[in-house]
Amino acid sequence: MYRSHVLVCGGTGCTSSGSQQIMVKLRDELGNQGLSEEVSVVQTGCHGLCALGPIMIIYPDATFYAMVKEEDIPEIVSEHLLKGRPVERLLYNETVTPNGIKALSDTDFYKKQHRIALRNCGVINPEEIEEYIGTGGYQALGKVLTEMTPDDVIQTLLDSGLRGRGGAGFPTGMKWKLAKQNDADQKYVCCNADEGDPGAFMDRSVLEGDPHALLEAMTIAGYAIGASQGFIYVRAEYPIAVDRLKIAIAQAREMELLGDDIFGTGFSFDIDLRLGAGAFVCGEETALMVSIEGNRGEPRPRPPFPAQKGLFGKPTILNNVETYANIPQIILNGPEWFASMGTEKSKGTKVFALGGKIHNTGLVEVPMGTTLREIIEEIGGGIPNGKKFKAAQTGGPSGGCIPTEHYDIPIDYDNLLSIGSMMGSGGLIVMDETDCMVDIAKFFLEFTVEESCGKCTPCRIGTKRMLEILDKVTKGQAKPEDIDRLEELCYYVKANSACGLGQTAPNPVLSTLKYFRDEYDAHIYDKKCPAGVCKALLSYYIDADKCKGCTLCARNCPANAITGSVKNLHVIDPEKCIKCGVCMEKCKFGAVYKK
Repeated sequence: MYRSHVLVCGGTGCTSSGSQQIMVKLRDELGNQGLSEEVSVVQTGCHGLCALGPIMIIYPDATFYAMVKEEDIPEIVSEHLLKGRPVERLLYNETVTPNGIKALSDTDFYKKQHRIALRNCGVINPEEIEEYIGTGGYQALGKVLTEMTPDDVIQTLLDSGLRGRGGAGFPTGMKWKLAKQNDADQKYVCCNADEGDPGAFMDRSVLEGDPHALLEAMTIAGYAIGASQGFIYVRAEYPIAVDRLKIAIAQAREMELLGDDIFGTGFSFDIDLRLGAGAFVCGEETALMVSIEGNRGEPRPRPPFPAQKGLFGKPTILNNVETYANIPQIILNGPEWFASMGTEKSKGTKVFALGGKIHNTGLVEVPMGTTLREIIEEIGGGIPNGKKFKAAQTGGPSGGCIPTEHYDIPIDYDNLLSIGSMMGSGGLIVMDETDCMVDIAKFFLEFTVEESCGKCTPCRIGTKRMLEILDKVTKGQAKPEDIDRLEELCYYVKANSACGLGQTAPNPVLSTLKYFRDEYDAHIYDKKCPAGVCKALLSYYIDADKCKGCTLCARNCPANAITGSVKNLHVIDPEKCIKCGVCMEKCKFGAVYKK
């Protein structure tokens, strides 16, 4: 029996920072110290606090080490694992108190979270089915197949209030009920694991940290609607997630938790993977199904809806990874338990990928109704460098920007829609006073223009015309009437596009026009970017009182646009300046400024 377990994050973020090499070095060092039989090394999924990766947690004392490097391993092994003395310089500072090390669950980042979809992420080895079973895995499936009818399962979901976590928030139980009511010789259960929003990595982390939760939930869905085949549509750019899904499916089949006659009940269900090529439009349910069928991913007209005629023309349900990850826990704990969390119309918890201008970037799972301020200031640790909060973007390219005036809004589906944003899959990008909201709108619109499938004219042409106007605004070339034309185009594209990509593409533009109109006016009337972001409207200068003549700016200027001699004032030639900002970055005296 092991006396210590060392959990090392094996999610994408920590892997990119060297966690795999750390595990190899750790095993080698344990062998050198004769501890291989006493200490186990466990690869886990994402712990959530991505800003501090690579992360290592040592049990039974739950010591949390942050930003571990390969060269730190000999000291951790010799001091902590051999002599029982934690390496203080590597401890997560939030866990260190005058009275000793406090529990991770008591830190600001974790104490307001309630992990349901993420309950096993960072806790178990996702490549070992026995560890999932050891935390109650597949008990929900056993309960469903032996104690519940399909109608019981669907009613449980209806009573729980679970809504789809992939975008619009359609009631999950209602979707399953509609599919069950349609008789067919074959039905399908699909999972959208494509997750195309910029800055979103919630589903990826569940796949990497707890893949069996998805398999169990999809099997329950198959039983509920009368399907025998499931498909997981996962993007090929998620290699770790794909590998762990393949391992999980093989393990579940070997233990007869997938395949024929599961638990000896006569119910058969299997799951296959389909890799997506990264097309954002394939996040739309009909386009995803077209892609699974082997065709170019383009949306189909609705109705008929997938519950009537979906994959291969058969009744189909489609939910995303996070939605499915909640279902086994709802079955085991009851619908009342889930419905007790959240708000009246948005039950349960929501996972957010917290990024942008924030101290604690990473994954958070909070009850619906938690305010934006709580997420950013308490869980996220606030805005770095003493900057002020300006806006938060939710819902990715389909969402909108939430301004300071709505900082205390409880986050749920209806509240976000009421202020011009949306939940989306759960990306939450924080912006401070150095961000230009016109540039932000342009960034998201560039993405949707690139990702439009081109099938319908309003989206294919309309979004390009919108982007052209935004480009003129950021270059100081727009006229006041261009904004009227931009708004008119937004509403036209929104009303006439064939699918959700085009229908929601104007949201970032409309929300920034609504809440940050003064920034548009500054670009148009004053030919200035208040945040100092739009290059065409910027000029760089050197303050004569602060310049020491150190020559650093001139030596690093890639355009040779700066002249001046040692210990004398330097000058920037505006004709040669390419506005790259290197001079401002290199100056140690704060002499370079822009306006």
